[in-house]
Amino acid sequence: MSQTLPVPGARAARTASPRPAHAPRHTVSARGGHLWPLLACATLLTGFLVEPAASQTRRLGHIDFPNSGASEAQKPFITGVLLLHSFEFEDAAEAFRRAERADPDFALAYWGEAMTYNHPLWKQQDAAAARAALGRLAPTAEARRAKAPTPRERGYLSAVETLYGRGTKAERDHGYMDAMRRLSEAHPDDLEARAFYALSILGSRDGERDFATYMRAAAVAQSVFQADPEHPGAAHYLIHSFDDPIHAPLGLPAARAYSRIAPDAAHAQHMTSHIFLAMGMWSDVVAANIRARDVQNAARARRGLGPNVCGHYTSWLEYGFLMQGRLADAAATMDACHARIGSGDNASERGYFADMRARYVLDTGDWAAADRWSADLSADPRARADYLFTSAYAAIMQGDAPEGRRILARLTSSHAPADGAGSRGGARPDDAVRPRERIQAMEIEGLLAMADGRAEEAIETLRRAVALEESLPFAFGPPATLKPPHELLGELQLQAGHPHDAVAAFRTALERTPLRANALRGLAEAAEASEARARLNRGSRDPR
Repeated sequence: MSQTLPVPGARAARTASPRPAHAPRHTVSARGGHLWPLLACATLLTGFLVEPAASQTRRLGHIDFPNSGASEAQKPFITGVLLLHSFEFEDAAEAFRRAERADPDFALAYWGEAMTYNHPLWKQQDAAAARAALGRLAPTAEARRAKAPTPRERGYLSAVETLYGRGTKAERDHGYMDAMRRLSEAHPDDLEARAFYALSILGSRDGERDFATYMRAAAVAQSVFQADPEHPGAAHYLIHSFDDPIHAPLGLPAARAYSRIAPDAAHAQHMTSHIFLAMGMWSDVVAANIRARDVQNAARARRGLGPNVCGHYTSWLEYGFLMQGRLADAAATMDACHARIGSGDNASERGYFADMRARYVLDTGDWAAADRWSADLSADPRARADYLFTSAYAAIMQGDAPEGRRILARLTSSHAPADGAGSRGGARPDDAVRPRERIQAMEIEGLLAMADGRAEEAIETLRRAVALEESLPFAFGPPATLKPPHELLGELQLQAGHPHDAVAAFRTALERTPLRANALRGLAEAAEASEARARLNRGSRDPR
């Protein structure tokens, strides 16, 4: 592999005076070191317009990340950091590898590549790949630190060594968070350290929301956003901190800004919809995910790939269409995904297919669509569970309770074990099954009980499902339990002749999923029935 040599003499020039106050905003320098020759020319390449390998300009945001890398490594390095802030991990890794080739001893380039293998809010980490990237810099942590010429850069390297060092993942996540806190406190003017510290706070929960932790992250990210309103990471991490129905209004300024900051990052366009969905802003959800889909598919086309029709952005887009009542658009999105299944698809696409099929069938009441969009998902336990849940639900709602009962038996036998729980073969106890799969099984049991005329048993079963749902950490986005149990509880209570109770259930459902169409319709119907009953009761007590 050919490698570009660093600027001659550059390594020896890293320990002089601080950066002049008049330096341009995006000049790349070493804090505690003097400006590099020719780096003023690179200034325009480290801001809003960044040029990738394909020589097409990408608009990814602004950052100021002084460092000791060679001048020819600056453009790909800054590109990598910008992409990293927008969770465009694959492109970021390639950008950092270009920086490594330009300057083989540039420690922060290897730090950046290692960072791309940690996806804390997606519960994903490839520690082996990260350690391999670090190993290309030097074989040991001590040797790698020796290649970082400033205390600040050694701080970044030490932090990532902790992230991929010894201990359980939880221990490493917390150790990394502490390392980023120390780094940000030691260099209070370093917005990058502060932004990555905010992300490390979110990552300390491994993707599970704890409101106190998320508000701590928000406070750190907000300080970066106030200091630099064009910083992509600050806007991104604020959105993640606030994307629940209670706090979402606080994230609206960041959501509005992030779309403009990084228009050429597909994930940035999608992320804005986390806030919009939590506030029931369906037109904005649809617009954001159309942009995300189009940006992603344009990038795929440049690589000779076809469009992604069964993915994260298309699934959120379909949900937005459903909430708007744009059923033809939702069905077209579903048709395209269905056509993909069995045609070179992968596990991720099969999972999104099962999710999208469930949302269309359950949210429209088009029960026949479950058969229209059939597929063999037996190779993917989690996708298969969602698929069978939808099929059982549709069968019962079409009056075929025996078929629903047969599918329920298949559903419970196929439940995936909870992380770290269960064993190979044999029955699993309830606490060894993923909680939301347990909820879905209870929902089918409740529907079967209602179909058999056991209304009170059905309602009690749904109350248990609601209690389990309320015990789980809040999950952003479309309802993580495909049929929100509060909503189904209200529907069964209404069907059983308890409209007053149904009103309370639907109101709670709407607190958790604001302006969700089915819950709004249910609330209106329950309120009307409750008022009609109240009028009837008042009339029966009228002495006239």
